[in-house]
Amino acid sequence: MRRAAVLRLLTAACLAVSATACSSGPGGSAPGTFSVWDPYPQFAAGSEWARTIEGCAEQAGVKVQRQAYDTTDLTGKVLLAAQQRTAPHVLVVDNPVVSTLAEAGVLRPNSDVGLDASQASPNLVAAGTSNGQTYGTPIGANTLALYYNKAVLDAAGVDPASVTDWASLDAALGKVKAAGKKGITFSAIGTEEGSFQFLPWFWGSGAALADLSSADAVSALALWKSWLDEGLAPNSVVGNTQTTSWQEFATGEYAFAENGTWQLQNAKKTGFEYGVIAIPGRTGGTAPAPTGGEFVTVPAQDDKGTETKAAQIATCLTAPDRVLATVTALTYVSAVPSVREQQVAASPELKVWVDAVQNAKGRTDDNLGTRYPRISQPLWAAVQAALTGAKTPEAALKDAQAAAASAK
Repeated sequence: MRRAAVLRLLTAACLAVSATACSSGPGGSAPGTFSVWDPYPQFAAGSEWARTIEGCAEQAGVKVQRQAYDTTDLTGKVLLAAQQRTAPHVLVVDNPVVSTLAEAGVLRPNSDVGLDASQASPNLVAAGTSNGQTYGTPIGANTLALYYNKAVLDAAGVDPASVTDWASLDAALGKVKAAGKKGITFSAIGTEEGSFQFLPWFWGSGAALADLSSADAVSALALWKSWLDEGLAPNSVVGNTQTTSWQEFATGEYAFAENGTWQLQNAKKTGFEYGVIAIPGRTGGTAPAPTGGEFVTVPAQDDKGTETKAAQIATCLTAPDRVLATVTALTYVSAVPSVREQQVAASPELKVWVDAVQNAKGRTDDNLGTRYPRISQPLWAAVQAALTGAKTPEAALKDAQAAAASAK
């Protein structure tokens, strides 16, 4: 019923598209050509990624046509294509979307088509698991950690290695403020970015997304609220995206910034010495951070043989001997442990990120699947309400849990 409802909603949209777009072959490709859709418009024809796709198609004995879309556009286009029975043969898609597409019947499970995800780390594969079936295999992952400004910490007498739990982080931020510098910046905007940045603290407290109002969850939100109240974090975090948060850190005034692997190249351009440490759990250890990154999947086709051939291409795209160049270009940590070792050997600074990915969780883990968006939205609303002072952390999260429980 849900699958039919999801796909029916797209019929009107298809009427607004040209007849050619709605009636072409799979993925808009020519007959006999396999289509690959991905969210990497930054990689033009002739790029390492494009050459990898062509090589995998050649290995499978077929021609390939690639189309790249912005991440925000891709899901809607795929759902529309599925409604018109023109879904691409191979789809590269953001990992939280996998369960949505699987529930809508757009994707084939790996077991049906012979797609092999066994070489990828289980904690990353879990983001593509729904109702006991795995859909696709991860290319790699990005995640979150704490960048630090060495000069700011040195001036405050803080050794970054001393930051091992929330208490020691609070102590470090207090010293930074006392030295006349700024503490920590992050993104708490009322979108998925805000939930993404809050999750390491939420999970690091011991909380679970099935219960947003637990005492552990309240402790995480109270931590963020205390930073604003005590002047350890700026009020601008309420509107910060991960980009604007990074721009604050890049001024050189802040000790710490919560941000991701995708900022590594920007970090090298700041003009000051920086480092990276893992986000600490409340009582120590590395907090689980959410995984970003894409899965290579096989959408449903009318012909099983076509799906099997598409799975050969998808398996090739994530093979250890091909994926290193792709994850390097994406600034991702590979999903394959042996490739991670190659990455760290080439760039030792990635060691912190490899450790973070090994401890990371998919946002749809714990069998949340398509329930995750109905949890994430109340969660980021609770963060906003608490940080602006509209509600206490306890009240904000109690309301969030009620909203998540009632969402359909």
